[in-house]
Amino acid sequence: MCGTDGQVLVIKPSNPSSVSPAPDEPTDHRPSDTIINLDHGDPTMYESYWKVVGQKYTSITIPGFQSLSYFANKKNLCWFLEPKLEEEIKRLHKIVGNAIVENRHIVVGTGSSQLILAALYALSDPLNEPNPISVVSAAPYYSSYPETTDFLQSGLFKWSGDARCFNKEGPYIEMVTYPNNPDGVIREPVVNRADGKLIHDLAYYWPQYTAITSPADHDIILFTVSKCTGHAGSRIGWALVRNENIARKMVKFIEINTIGVSKEAQLRAANILETVSLSCQRHKPRDLENFFKCSQRLMAERWKKLREVVDNNKLFNIPKFPIQFCNFTRTSPKHILVITNASDVSFRQVPLSYDQKHFDHVYES
Repeated sequence: MCGTDGQVLVIKPSNPSSVSPAPDEPTDHRPSDTIINLDHGDPTMYESYWKVVGQKYTSITIPGFQSLSYFANKKNLCWFLEPKLEEEIKRLHKIVGNAIVENRHIVVGTGSSQLILAALYALSDPLNEPNPISVVSAAPYYSSYPETTDFLQSGLFKWSGDARCFNKEGPYIEMVTYPNNPDGVIREPVVNRADGKLIHDLAYYWPQYTAITSPADHDIILFTVSKCTGHAGSRIGWALVRNENIARKMVKFIEINTIGVSKEAQLRAANILETVSLSCQRHKPRDLENFFKCSQRLMAERWKKLREVVDNNKLFNIPKFPIQFCNFTRTSPKHILVITNASDVSFRQVPLSYDQKHFDHVYES
C-alpha cells in the first residue's frame, strides 16, 4: 500500500492457521508472520486475470521499422502521444463514466509521477513569483508528494505540508486526491482561495476501488495505468487538461525531461486498455471476463483476509463509509477504512507522520 512512508506492519495472528497467503503470492524477505505489508504498493494481484486473458487479447508485435521517430502525431498538441493510446483512453473513460474527455487535452507521461512534476511546472511558471509556490495536500496524503515536489529543489515550487494547516498568503497549488491514498476518502479542496491552483489525482477513481458517482470535471486530472489495470511496470500515466496553455507547458516539461514517452510502452498500454474496454461490452467474447468485476472480486478476497486480521488481533477498528451508488456497476459497494487501535504493533523503517494511523481501502464482500 502506498502512502505509508515505507512501513511494514508485522502482526502475529492469534490463530495462525486462519490466515494464509495466496498460492501465487510473491515471496520476499519479510518475516514469515507478516500479514499486512505497508512498505510499498505493487499491483501484482492483477496477474491472475491477465494470465487467464493470455496472448489472445494482449499480445502485440512491433516491427523493427516502427516507432523510430520522436513524433507520434505532429498535428497533436501532445506530439509524442500515440493516437491508439489517445483513442483507448477516451473510450475507457466513456465506458466507465469516471471522467469527462470532451474538449480536453490528453498529455501522456512516464507514470503519473512525471505528470505531477509537469503540472506543478505548468501551474507555477507563469506566475513569476519571487519565491517558490507552496504545494499542499490534506493529510494523510500520498507519501511521494513531498519527495517528488522537493527532490530537485526547484525555485518554482516547494512542499508546504498539510493543506488543513496552510495559512500562508499568496498563490499555492493543492493536490486533491479521490479516492485518497492512503485512507480512501472522497475529497474536496481544503484551502479554497481564489489564488489557488488545483491538481486532481484520480489514480484510484476506478470501479474496483470506489463507487463511480459522476464523471470528474476538473482543470487537471491525473490517471495511471498502474492503478487502473495493474501494469505498474509499463510506467504510463495520462493527464486530462482543460486549458490549452497549461497542456502545452506540461508537454514542454516532458519534452525537456525525457523527449517524450516510450512508444512501446504506450502501444502496450493501449492494447491493455482496449482489452479492458472490450471486456466491459454487453456482447463481449465469452472467454473474456469483465476486468472490473474480476478486480472487485479480488478486492473482496483481500478484504476477507484483512477482516480475519481485524477479528483475530483486535488491533483495529473499522469506521464505516456512507454507501454510494456506482453508476458503472449499478450497485452500492461498501468501502472500508481500517485504522490501528493499539500501540503494540511492530514497525520497521520510517514512522507515519500522521498520528500513527494506518489505513487500507478495500471492498467488503
